[in-house]
Amino acid sequence: QVHFVESGGGLVQPGGSLRLSCAVSGGTLDHYTIGWFRQAPGKEREWVSCIRGSTKSETYADSVKGRFTISRDNAKNAVYLQMNSLKPEDTAVYYCAASRRLGATSPDDMNYWGKGTLVTVSS
Repeated sequence: QVHFVESGGGLVQPGGSLRLSCAVSGGTLDHYTIGWFRQAPGKEREWVSCIRGSTKSETYADSVKGRFTISRDNAKNAVYLQMNSLKPEDTAVYYCAASRRLGATSPDDMNYWGKGTLVTVSS
């Protein structure tokens, strides 16, 4: 059973940066596509970014492209999401998830989920 623990959320002003971390246990990152999702109050959960297990190729939602960067450290079995130029509309609970399906971006394709970390962008 794969477990995720997200951390790094908090309150930040517009234009600021945060780095989210996702510590993974019970599985090897190479075997999964790891994704970051977010869910704002009253909205559906949406895909933000993912990184493939074997190739480390990255993809991003248009809303965060150029501002967010996903990365992976196999030695630490961790995945990160560097978020720059944050906007109020980035406010949400951010979740780390894993899929056995290569390049998966749909929440329905994720096999494992973390409990999330709250990011609030406000002045």
